[in-house]
Amino acid sequence: MSDVATAPSQTLSRGIRILEILADAREPLSIDEVARRLAVHRSVAYRLLRTLEDHGLTARDAAGRVVLGSRLAALAAGVAQDLQAEALPELTAVANELGMTCFLSVRDHDDAITLASVEPRHAVASVAQRPGTRHPVTVGAPGKAILSLLPEGRWPAGASDELRAAATSVATDGYATSHDEVIPSLHAVAVPLALRGREPAAIAVVYLATAHDPARIAERLNRSAALIREALGG
Repeated sequence: MSDVATAPSQTLSRGIRILEILADAREPLSIDEVARRLAVHRSVAYRLLRTLEDHGLTARDAAGRVVLGSRLAALAAGVAQDLQAEALPELTAVANELGMTCFLSVRDHDDAITLASVEPRHAVASVAQRPGTRHPVTVGAPGKAILSLLPEGRWPAGASDELRAAATSVATDGYATSHDEVIPSLHAVAVPLALRGREPAAIAVVYLATAHDPARIAERLNRSAALIREALGG
């Protein structure tokens, strides 16, 4: 088979990258800013955005800036639908009991991506962790919990000794912690979620500095992880 037949589509790749840029931005972006972050001419970015908008994957706000489109929510709902269905009641229970945002994170190549998230119902202030949010699996409590389920041969290249020690400690402690690693000033606690036939996952909470004991938080998360595993036969 020729290289032409097997070469990836640059146009498709750029379109996907735009969706990732908008998801990471967490705010509307101008077309010029999208073009700059994509490293293409404005006219190229405009054509790509028009196509994405036609499919409901992007939209414009009142000022003409670009945001993710509502069609993405429908597509996301079909991803690991059974896992989301079993996880959401547990995420909701943990969020409301602890007053912290609780989320399910799964491995996606070298990233950890938020699949589902629930904010506490009556909290005065909570931290948003939107579904689709991604960060390198080598940082943050969810990433460490996920890596603890993987042999090092499947880790991203260049893992530090500190990261190896942190992932190893998950086997002993049953949970991982982080502070200031993904979002400044925020703490996170995560527990690994191993499910038969699926990529490694983690259940986590993210919160501002409090007097909460990470071990007590992890104990609650592990109860939910066990219920999810049991429901999915894993």
